[in-house]
Amino acid sequence: MSTTTALADAASDSVVPVLGAPRKETNQLRRNLKRFLIGNKLNLVGLIIVILFFFLSIFGQALAPYDPYAQDITNAKLLPPSTSHLMGTDELGRDVLSRVMTGTRISLMVAVVVLTFAVTFGTLVGSVAGYFGGFVDEVLMRFTDMFLAFPALILAIAIASTLGRDLKWTMVALSTVFWPWYARLVRAQILSIRERDFVTAGESIGLSGPRLLFKHILPNVVAVIIIQLTLDIGYAILATSSLSFIGLGAQPPSPEWGTMMATARNYFREAWWYITFPGIALTLTVFAFNILGDGLQDALDPRSSRR
Repeated sequence: MSTTTALADAASDSVVPVLGAPRKETNQLRRNLKRFLIGNKLNLVGLIIVILFFFLSIFGQALAPYDPYAQDITNAKLLPPSTSHLMGTDELGRDVLSRVMTGTRISLMVAVVVLTFAVTFGTLVGSVAGYFGGFVDEVLMRFTDMFLAFPALILAIAIASTLGRDLKWTMVALSTVFWPWYARLVRAQILSIRERDFVTAGESIGLSGPRLLFKHILPNVVAVIIIQLTLDIGYAILATSSLSFIGLGAQPPSPEWGTMMATARNYFREAWWYITFPGIALTLTVFAFNILGDGLQDALDPRSSRR
């Protein structure tokens, strides 16, 4: 979320009226997208990893070699990685690979729910504040600043601990701390775009404020929202695992990665694989979405060709 200001600056010069976009800009976007897909191998790696994790989120539990909740304390407790259990087993004899694959769905589901609310509500607040300005802008931005006054993770911990130790309250807590960043980002874009000639022309022919805002101004903000959204998926997954790690998110026997690592730290000396593989899955996911976000910024920013 620290990239919000940079994204706002990067996109401020790339606004194109929704209707009648110049062919030059369209061709430039196609070239940038092509460069994103085949011109940078790191972007391709990130995209492949993201696709893999989305695939696992849908089919992971069905493809898992074992039941992720099945216990076998007698014969399979804390077994090291082998051909039978590629990532070993945990303290209850459950297959770690199966639990990591199943946990992908939980992590991505939380990220999707959290960011869907954050983008929707934050965009609405930022759009109204930026377009109408004046008293409306002042009230909405002071309301937003109330949430931004606290460190995001600390505020999420406070909200989750107050509401209860459950994954649904974790989603509520993270949604609360993510939306203000989108409100600020969208407001900055609206303030810049509403001074453009095509907005003035729309006002001169009698277009209503809501129609002008939602049909002609907001579509020009979509690119920067997509970039920020892609980056924030990784942060949302990391924040979810962080809350679960301290006992405020998913609760055992859930295979959520943070919950697995919280339990695995008690067995680190005797079972290194137990905490390592969920940690690797979490690291790869955050890495992939960050790489994808950076690549999309280059592709969706027309100024990238001048770099």
